[in-house]
Amino acid sequence: MYFIYTLYLVIIYFTFFAEVTFWDEFKSRFNFIAVDYLIYTYEVVKNIQESYPLPLLIGGIVLIVGITLFITKKGYFFYNTFHTKPNTAQKIGVFIFNLFIAIVSLFFLNNDVSSTSENRYNNEISKAGIFSFFSAFRNNHLKFDDHYKSIPIEDAFAVMKNELKDSKTIFNLQFKNPLRRTILATNPTQEEQKPNVIFVLMESMSSSFMQEQYNGKSITPTLNNLADNSIYFSNMFANGTRTVRGMEAVTLSIPPTPGNSIVKRVDNQNLYTISNVFKEKGYHNMFFYGGDGYFDNMNAFYGGNGFDIYDRGRGSVLSDKINTNRYNIDDDEVTFENAWGIADDDIYSKVLKVADEKYKSKQPFFAFVMSTSNHKPYTYENGKIDIPSGSGRPGAVKYADYAIGDLIAKAKTKPWFSNTVFVFIADHCASSAGKDAIDVKNHHIPAFIYNLKSHVNENVSKEVSQIDIFPTLFSLLNWKYTSQFYGKDIFDPQYQSRSFVGTYIKLGMKKGEDVSILSDQKKINQYKWIDKNLIDTKVDPIFERSIISNYQTADYLFNNHLLNEK
Repeated sequence: MYFIYTLYLVIIYFTFFAEVTFWDEFKSRFNFIAVDYLIYTYEVVKNIQESYPLPLLIGGIVLIVGITLFITKKGYFFYNTFHTKPNTAQKIGVFIFNLFIAIVSLFFLNNDVSSTSENRYNNEISKAGIFSFFSAFRNNHLKFDDHYKSIPIEDAFAVMKNELKDSKTIFNLQFKNPLRRTILATNPTQEEQKPNVIFVLMESMSSSFMQEQYNGKSITPTLNNLADNSIYFSNMFANGTRTVRGMEAVTLSIPPTPGNSIVKRVDNQNLYTISNVFKEKGYHNMFFYGGDGYFDNMNAFYGGNGFDIYDRGRGSVLSDKINTNRYNIDDDEVTFENAWGIADDDIYSKVLKVADEKYKSKQPFFAFVMSTSNHKPYTYENGKIDIPSGSGRPGAVKYADYAIGDLIAKAKTKPWFSNTVFVFIADHCASSAGKDAIDVKNHHIPAFIYNLKSHVNENVSKEVSQIDIFPTLFSLLNWKYTSQFYGKDIFDPQYQSRSFVGTYIKLGMKKGEDVSILSDQKKINQYKWIDKNLIDTKVDPIFERSIISNYQTADYLFNNHLLNEK
């Protein structure tokens, strides 16, 4: 009994400290991220070792457990408990009462019971961490029609066809996917451009970092320079709050479906993604990641959707189900590595090395690169920048910025540089949670298209979505292609601004200062986003049909296997 009691105390106190550190990182009680962290143990355990004073934390747990046991012993609590003599009826009564409470809790209690405030922080604080963990574990996917306000699916697709049409779109293809269409070339009298494309999904790079300084110096000098020398999207918003949401947004060009990201779901291979468009144009598709791509199911997703994989394989126990080729980043190619993977410098060096090889083969290449350095524990090779390694987020941001600058500088020395376009966009913001159900300002991310000779450099100030980046690039390259993407060419004269800002449960859509949010339990709320705060307003029925149609059709297409329509 003492052993069980001690184990219980260890779990309770450990959970308390874990919740404190989890809140420090995500400003939330345990959620899907905590569930994921039990799966990807290598990265998580090593990150904890590198980020937190484990001897102090574990020693504190042991000390508190010891004090509790001492108080229990001195208070004769066990003695008094086990020297009482309940009769059989009392035992049965207690058992039935506890069984009843457990069953009622299981079927009738959910995490939303605590969500009574408009302030998200208050709602999160009022939850119980262990309950939140198991709630997230049981609800990693939500069926849209059961949990969200919906309309007849035929009406939803009709709304979407109207929203997706522009001057270059023709809905004349007879496919099961109603949104499958032909996108005409921007200028049919001119040839298509087929430059190499190096795409970098920047880890946790908030737009706000471009205004921050450290010791009087900008922490993003490279990105600030890119803003003046590229097509800079200064008003772009991320789909979600996690890397897999950013990957889903740019690869599938789709609004965030409720529950877990498609990147992490089953049946997510052989989908119609940007890789299909590149492949049809004769490109070789590659995915680069500095850690083990088993993390977050990245290898299975990209390997199952036409990308060769370059990653730091550590010999995962479970199969990645890769249908393409996988190449390991060797030890002699690594100068610095932490829990999440090799330094950005090293992954970019690998990209340059592979790009040299592809240049010799005379086949255009598309390299999708996921950076990792801008993440706790914020460590990198000393001497690269003027902020010490491991000192905090500003250093990690400045190092990530430095590495991008170094990538561009080295690429300029290559014979393939003049025919290569670079695209940089953040996966999500560094701090995505706030007091509102969806904190819109924490979805504001930077994006750049650099070295595209056919288009003048400019600051695009119109509101755009993460899902628009590749449809816009394809149009700038004058491509005619087949699409079933939700993203659109933001330079088309008929483009109407909107963006998606979602979490696992809350599904948001923004149009200027108007923000609509779908919640489970079939709720919808509309707000005005004024001075970076959401202010309640009346629900606009046209906006309501728009947000429902976007999310409902996206969920319908995936669950009915229509995103892989060829």
